[in-house]
Amino acid sequence: MPTIKKSVSGLVRSVVIGSIRAYLGFALRTTRWTFKIDPQAYPYLISHEGQTAVVAFWHEALPLAPALWWWAEPQNPKLDLRVLISRNRDGRMIADVVAPWRIWSIAGSSDTRGKSKGGAAAMRRMRASLQHGCLVAITPDGPRGPRRQTQQGAVALAQFAGKPVIPVGASCSAARLKSWDKMLFPLPFGRGSFVCGAPLWLKHPKKRQQQPEELAKSLQTQLNSVMEQAEATRLKATGSCLLKPLRIYPSRIWHSLGTVMAPALPFYLRWRQTKGKENSQRIREKMGFPSCRRPVGPLVWFHAASVGEVLSILPLVQACLTQKPTLKILITTSTVTAGAIVEQRFTHERIIHQFMPLDVPRWCQRFLDYWTPQAAVFTESELWPTVLGLCHARNLSVALVNGRMSATSYNQWRRLRGVARRMLERFAWVAPRTEEDSERFRALGVLTQLAPGDLKTAAPPLPVDDQVLVQLQQYLGDRPVFLAASTHVGEEEQVAQAASLARQTYPDLLTIIVPRHPERGEEIAARLQAAPRRALNALPTQQDAFWVCDTLGELGLFYRLATCVFIGNSLPGCHGGGHNPFEPARLGCAVATGPQVGNFTEAFQALQSCITVVQNDRVLATWVEQMLSSPTERIRMGQQAQKLATVNDALPHDLAAQILALVW
Repeated sequence: MPTIKKSVSGLVRSVVIGSIRAYLGFALRTTRWTFKIDPQAYPYLISHEGQTAVVAFWHEALPLAPALWWWAEPQNPKLDLRVLISRNRDGRMIADVVAPWRIWSIAGSSDTRGKSKGGAAAMRRMRASLQHGCLVAITPDGPRGPRRQTQQGAVALAQFAGKPVIPVGASCSAARLKSWDKMLFPLPFGRGSFVCGAPLWLKHPKKRQQQPEELAKSLQTQLNSVMEQAEATRLKATGSCLLKPLRIYPSRIWHSLGTVMAPALPFYLRWRQTKGKENSQRIREKMGFPSCRRPVGPLVWFHAASVGEVLSILPLVQACLTQKPTLKILITTSTVTAGAIVEQRFTHERIIHQFMPLDVPRWCQRFLDYWTPQAAVFTESELWPTVLGLCHARNLSVALVNGRMSATSYNQWRRLRGVARRMLERFAWVAPRTEEDSERFRALGVLTQLAPGDLKTAAPPLPVDDQVLVQLQQYLGDRPVFLAASTHVGEEEQVAQAASLARQTYPDLLTIIVPRHPERGEEIAARLQAAPRRALNALPTQQDAFWVCDTLGELGLFYRLATCVFIGNSLPGCHGGGHNPFEPARLGCAVATGPQVGNFTEAFQALQSCITVVQNDRVLATWVEQMLSSPTERIRMGQQAQKLATVNDALPHDLAAQILALVW
């Protein structure tokens, strides 16, 4: 019986809250508003360059506050607002009414006798909010009055945080309730006005420190003044405007499509499983179901879709763990191979790995409800409208590191400029890879950017099992080794032809082929006269010209074995785009690439003085012969590449500090 009563009570409460929100939203949106903002207050109200303030208004104007928020938020969509609302039942109902408009509450107050009701904790939270770039709104005469008499809390907060107070007056066509504060209850299709006065500093370093009673009286006078001005402005308002809340989801079409497609997507995931593209034991993670417990304490969520992104955030994750010993890290990936790399390389006890759910509203909501991260960090070009909208709705700080916006992606997003802007303006900041990426992000609507810098230039050298390395070095002896790393379909044949030409001069040359996708190893070996495969623990004999190394996480081993290295996905005839050249360069390898390096243009430009571009198999063969015949030149090029690839080692530590600033 108590359970039934509780359920009915909860249902009634939900209906009441929904009805109040619907009416209040309708009344405020149909009111024609006029805003009179003091020029000195304007940058604080939109948090320009991180400036924050305490926004103060009388309790009677509390129902009108969303309209001021709807005016401010579109001018700075990353703006956050927190309102001090009492812990009592009425206060909690108000908080639930305004929460879907991204007006977040801080619970706490003092009663009329000065007894604390969470006031001290609320004071600390408000100060932290102000320091982290949020606006904090308070009603100095709340929660129980006396009406239009400033209590000490507002003065104490401004002094404690060292922030100014913006006095706000509001008036509109409204009925006045018979409450202690004579609260304004807005009526639809009327007129309204807001007047925001100049910032009031209650703790001025160069002036005589006033007593709290004097400061409270000064604030009270200012608030009464702007309330009178608001009423006068409303009565003679002419050039007014209608307002509406900022849209939560960047793309309603994408959001709806995800909802409609959700019943069919589990079958799609099962089909991918049959192709080896999903982990059968963890496929439910793609639907937002967790496979392990959430650890206690602050949690930062990193998303890196594939292998390259995972490797790039390794030093960043390590820096975050070092700088904050209580921090836990959740890393999500999209591909099975990237997940395997996380399991191999991210072995810290405070790191958890999960697969990223598909961009379906219910699945992403389930994921966020369970993991409740304090901040989210996306990598490179991972832009998903639904999950970003849900983060926005939860007021979850989101950042983008190593931000990449290729010319192709930029042209595609330009056709969806509105969606792109609504997505990108959700980010607290974007850390682009290069100046070119920075310009494209800025053109699409990014509001705050850090200095460009490529995390892939700051990654530690790829790891290696020293025992295995020594064993293979002894096994191969003085035999020259040509490594073709991360090759793609259509490329192995050209590498094999180049190797055959080079063997005419160096008959004992061993060519190691490491396919980007290890599952292609059997097919490649069959085309190379049944070459031995690393996945089968087979070693090349002296008669074997090729060795197919179709394993994951061992590139660090093969780079150290190689005499010279070719980076795949770059020759004409394959998909093209190149791969990260910093990995072999960091280990002092002599490196060559094909001409198709569009995915890593800036990286190859940075290393252009020590990387050779080959146009076809014959030119590649000539380069291999040159490297083998001139060890002095080969060593010089490797050392130069290593020097250029290690100039940005401070970047992970700097970005880690920026990320941890988002964690409260």
